Amino acid sequence: MAGGDYAHRDLRGADLMRADLSAADLSGADLSDANLAFATLVDANLHGATLLGADLARADLHGADLHGADLTGAILTRANLSGANLATADLTGADLTGANLAGADLSGANLAGAMLDRADVTGAEMSGAIWNTTTDPEGIVRGGRGPG
Repeated sequence: MAGGDYAHRDLRGADLMRADLSAADLSGADLSDANLAFATLVDANLHGATLLGADLARADLHGADLHGADLTGAILTRANLSGANLATADLTGADLTGANLAGADLSGANLAGAMLDRADVTGAEMSGAIWNTTTDPEGIVRGGRGPG
């Protein structure tokens, strides 16, 4: 499955737990309610993908392109998103508790209602991110828009 082409595919509810989708093209794919827990998506292209309510707990998304992806209500607890591109992604209500977002690009991302408790955001770009009722890495509820 690594490096495969799944662009614009309907993968709603798919069980991809522990799947190796490294460098796969999942751009525009619908992965709503899919189980991607413990999956490897290193350098995967998820640009514009729909991941509504998807389970990505402990998934490895290092360097993945999630630009403009819809991750509303997604479970990303302890996921590795270091160096990932999440610019303009919709993370409304997503659970990013304990996630690694070091060096990730979250510019313009919607983090309204998201949980980032104990998340590592070291060096992450967050200009223009929406923080309405977002729980930040220190467990503090924030509101408004990020700098920039």
